[in-house]
Amino acid sequence: MSTTAELLKGAAELFPDEVVTSAHVRHFELPAAAGRFALITLDNGFDHTKPTTFGPQSLANLNTAIDQVEAEAANGEIVGVGITGKPFIFAVGADLKGVELLKRHEDALAIGKGGHDVFKRLAGLAVPTFAYYNGAAMGGGVEVGLHCTYRTVSKALPAFSLPEVFLGLVPGWGGCTILPNLIGAEKAVSVIIENSLNQNRQLKGKQVFELGIADALFEGADFLEQSLIWTASVLNGSVTVERPEIDRGEGWDQAVAKGRALADSKVHGAAPAAYRALDIIEAAKDGDLQKGYDAEDQALADLIMGGELRAGIYAFNLVQKRGKRPAGAPDKSLARPVTKVGVVGAGLMASQLALLFLRRLEVPVVLTDIDQERVDKGVGYVHGEIEKLLGKGRINQDKANRLKGLVSGVLDKAEGFADADFIIEAVFEEMSVKQKVFAEVEAVAPAHAILATNTSSLSVSEMASKLKHPERVVGFHFFNPVAILPLLEIVRGERTDDASLATAFGVAKKLKKTAVLTKDAPAFVVNRILTRFMGEIQNVIDEGTPVAVAEKGVEPLGLPMSPLVLLELVGPAIGLHVSETLNRAFPERFTVSPNLKAVVEAGKRGFYVYKPENGFKPELDPEVAALLKQGDVVLTEEQVRDRVLGAVAQEIGLMLEEGVVAEAQDIDLCLITGAGWPFHLGGITPYLDREGVSERVNGKRFLAQGVASVPA
Repeated sequence: MSTTAELLKGAAELFPDEVVTSAHVRHFELPAAAGRFALITLDNGFDHTKPTTFGPQSLANLNTAIDQVEAEAANGEIVGVGITGKPFIFAVGADLKGVELLKRHEDALAIGKGGHDVFKRLAGLAVPTFAYYNGAAMGGGVEVGLHCTYRTVSKALPAFSLPEVFLGLVPGWGGCTILPNLIGAEKAVSVIIENSLNQNRQLKGKQVFELGIADALFEGADFLEQSLIWTASVLNGSVTVERPEIDRGEGWDQAVAKGRALADSKVHGAAPAAYRALDIIEAAKDGDLQKGYDAEDQALADLIMGGELRAGIYAFNLVQKRGKRPAGAPDKSLARPVTKVGVVGAGLMASQLALLFLRRLEVPVVLTDIDQERVDKGVGYVHGEIEKLLGKGRINQDKANRLKGLVSGVLDKAEGFADADFIIEAVFEEMSVKQKVFAEVEAVAPAHAILATNTSSLSVSEMASKLKHPERVVGFHFFNPVAILPLLEIVRGERTDDASLATAFGVAKKLKKTAVLTKDAPAFVVNRILTRFMGEIQNVIDEGTPVAVAEKGVEPLGLPMSPLVLLELVGPAIGLHVSETLNRAFPERFTVSPNLKAVVEAGKRGFYVYKPENGFKPELDPEVAALLKQGDVVLTEEQVRDRVLGAVAQEIGLMLEEGVVAEAQDIDLCLITGAGWPFHLGGITPYLDREGVSERVNGKRFLAQGVASVPA
């Protein structure tokens, strides 16, 4: 049997580029003459922008520190051991860069066992152990603290989570086993499953304390000092930590069942991680920790060697890295300053844009529209949203007054835009209307001003074609709701120049959006893929497949909502308009559904009705059912899925050939940030590769083996 040290040495050799965390031990006398104390500090030598992680060498360093304090505890030289992190960071878990490199199940198993073997030693020391969560703690960072006897947490702690399920793993160094035994299954399921599946929701310090994960909560300013005073009180008996009785009966079973229902509603059985985590939580009911750790090791190794985790890490890296350094963006030194923004239109979309520019750029924003009533309504919307922020305590009165003072509305474009640097239109989605608006704006705007269009599918080049200066027109396509979805498709027209493009990317960064450069091709990226996807669903319904079968066919993708619920959100009229635009561009692949047309003409908001007596579940609207004219070709769920995925794979292949974006990675980044496509799929291309669809349709994979998949 290999020792922990040998396991970790072998793992470290597989991962030569690890950012190594050291575990420094220092000693001091506790307050109130409570005795000599050892404190281990986890630190990788970098500031808080490079959080501390646990790779194999880092675990080995912690193991060595525990060797030292274990001997001191056994010899009666110390009364307790504490563990904390560098400023602002406790530890954020396993180093996932190393996980990506693993090719064999036994190496993955060694990572699980190595972490368990080291962390378990904290629980086995001859003296009490204390974790001081001073800053961000995630995954293995949370778990190392769970192995301690007591925990304190800082009120200033910004982010605390067990995000493994979100990425396609399980909390595998004690999280699934210890947490339910500490705070009960219901709260543990909420932290491990619910928060992960809700876009990796984070806990703040106060919530960590209220959940019972930490035994004491202290201010951030003197957190360690207060924690040590409290530690002394615990050790000398003046403070007793009370923990509630855990419900190991029906409550535990109900919590696991609720977790399974939640996983079903979010991933529809398409991603294994949540279910593996729930199996371990279910088995932890009898309190047998070692049995739980063994199950965690096995689950961790299986999932590390599966496609979902690789896709999850790939998606995470896309959003964190590629999303911050957009492929193909011009040199940022070419960007011009933006000191005033103009918005053409004052409807809901235009008002949302005005609010976003106002909040992020904090420069004057002026709206225009065709009559005073619309202008007043647009400005009123922005003022109302600022009041809401004030009411929630997100901004103070001074800031609210300042923001309100920066937004205005006028009817005369010459008055509004004469000194604007960036003017964006959000008017009716029709080419002639947009060309007219741009001609009017160009006549009054300064020569350097960027003219941006929020079009979702029309040609930016055609929109600019009648202007004197088409080089300053750029597509700036936001996704609804503007405040929530991070994606911004930045479209380069045929004549857009580098300075205009660089300015657009500079603005996108200040707006805190994930910008992706796209060629001026019909419907750009997200709408083109979704329209092909939805179009194929619509085709199979038109041909005769029941609506429910068509919808269920794509359930295994684990999308945030079904295709027809998405259509309702977008609006059937907009869906129809985009399909008509694409049908004109690519009639051989994009159809216009007569049934969708009938639904729009009947003024229906969607295909479904929601009744309280049915728990507001979507039911086919009888009026829509009466409108549907279907053929007699009925497909199975599997046939539907094959058809839809084949169509999407073909479209993405063609988009990459046309150079709509630089690489398949940009398609995935767009779908994750603009359409809420699941992280565990890695967007869409890793899923198409994994299911063999890419090769079946295009004769080749989208991504090389080892990218978002296990290396060959």
